[in-house]
Amino acid sequence: MLGDMVGEIRGQVMNTRILPDAGRGPQMEVTDQGMGTLFGVNVTQTVTYVGVQRPDGTIAGEGHGIIMTEDGEGGTFRGMGVGRFIRPGAISWRGALCYETTSKKLARLNGIAVAFEYDIDESGKSEGKLHEWK
Repeated sequence: MLGDMVGEIRGQVMNTRILPDAGRGPQMEVTDQGMGTLFGVNVTQTVTYVGVQRPDGTIAGEGHGIIMTEDGEGGTFRGMGVGRFIRPGAISWRGALCYETTSKKLARLNGIAVAFEYDIDESGKSEGKLHEWK
């Protein structure tokens, strides 16, 4: 069940890299940088993830990232999700994130699972909504 809204992040894909097929299907590494809020705290975020296209056309993704507050406090996160092409070059992602931080402002992120909805358009603009997963 989805709980309280954790925040929203808007960003832009900064880099993509095609990786060798390791027998699981076509792979691409993506780095995205964004800004938004987490529990009302302004943050910047950088995430790098690898997506592997499955035979059914969906994409299995895993990644990790960092978050920073305006005054330099930070944290890290790991995530997994499933992406679907919604039109050529545009992908809709659903999945979960786990955060780790020593920031007092972001301490509510520790010990919860965060469900995400992320959409990336053809130009690389990303928009994500995050909810606590209860």
